[in-house]
Amino acid sequence: MKVLVAEDSSLLRTQIARLFSELPGIELVGDMRGALEACQAIGELKPDVVILDILMNGGNGIDSLRKIKLRDTHLVVIVLTDRTSPPYRARAADAGADFFLDKATEFGRIREIIQELARGGSSTLKEGFAL
Repeated sequence: MKVLVAEDSSLLRTQIARLFSELPGIELVGDMRGALEACQAIGELKPDVVILDILMNGGNGIDSLRKIKLRDTHLVVIVLTDRTSPPYRARAADAGADFFLDKATEFGRIREIIQELARGGSSTLKEGFAL
């Protein structure tokens, strides 16, 4: 399974990469700082999963999410953000996010979600959204 990370914090990108480093069958194919470069890379790298921040350099993650889902409705998008108020959750859900996680309290869930997806699990996708 190929994973692309779009996050403006280099520290957080490194931490996310560490989550996958020991998982068999998971490949980090891209690690982007900005929204525009992430959207372009998705077309080139063809990831199965994108981990996306809402606020990034060069664009809005919600706008990027809409573009991503217009191109590929099957691509799993995990929004990982510190903007977790109900309006942000609702906007992410409307734009097509499969998961919405709080950076401060749910960071560790990324690994379990990726493992579940790699095993072929998809029935719990929206359960992770928690509006």
